[in-house]
Amino acid sequence: MKKTTIVYWVITGLFAAFMLFSAIPDIIMVPEAVSMLTGLGYPKYIIPFLGVAKTLGAMAILIPNLDRLKEWAYAGLFFDLIGAAYSIIAKEGLQIQMTFMLLPIGFLFLSHYLWHKKAGIA
Repeated sequence: MKKTTIVYWVITGLFAAFMLFSAIPDIIMVPEAVSMLTGLGYPKYIIPFLGVAKTLGAMAILIPNLDRLKEWAYAGLFFDLIGAAYSIIAKEGLQIQMTFMLLPIGFLFLSHYLWHKKAGIA
């Protein structure tokens, strides 16, 4: 059980860091983030909202004993990642660079699975 807990926190920490590092440019409206998202067809006003939502989701999966909120956070982060991948594929087509998206999506699923295993739910 101790090994599962350690692996859970490492994977969850890496995943939360990825989400936070992708959220900060959205929150402060970095020109590169704005041009990327507006290039995909998103309006400017949604960009800081997405950044704040990713930040809150990352915080929720890191705080223990918030089981119901944690489930919603995992779901929201899943929709964010899948929505981003879909938007890029719809706009630019399927490219080899999109395989990078498998890493955070894989970390999300692994973190969720390990959280359930650690909690005795899975």
